Amino acid sequence: MTTHKVGEFVRAVFEQTIKSNCFGKCLKNVSLIHAEGGKCKAELKIDEEHLNYGGSLHGGFTSTLVDCISTYALMSHKNGAPGVSVDLHVTFLKAAFPGDVISIDAKTIKAGRTLAFLEVELSKKDNGVLIARGVHTKFIGG
Repeated sequence: MTTHKVGEFVRAVFEQTIKSNCFGKCLKNVSLIHAEGGKCKAELKIDEEHLNYGGSLHGGFTSTLVDCISTYALMSHKNGAPGVSVDLHVTFLKAAFPGDVISIDAKTIKAGRTLAFLEVELSKKDNGVLIARGVHTKFIGG
């Protein structure tokens, strides 16, 4: 599969997911910028539906972004398999608020025979302030 076709494949999966009735539709406001070569970049303008009761970006939604965008990064790496989560760790560093546009940058660190290791950074687009970091391990077969 060529890099260009991988990007198209990930984009098609993303589009189907946000239009579905499954949990993935919570990504409907996410803009997928690119997904190629084991990396994925997306952006999101924080809105009321993404907030916790305190008025900032919800930790559960942040974790969902880490999970999903890193999966798209993995799908753009070699064979397109999404794998299944084995471990997901998110460190929350700074709050994001309504109107903030965040960048979500995910990369495949290593994809072996059975496990893949991914990293994600969420930052404010306008000033680069780091909001959260995620580490995701996925089982990819064996």
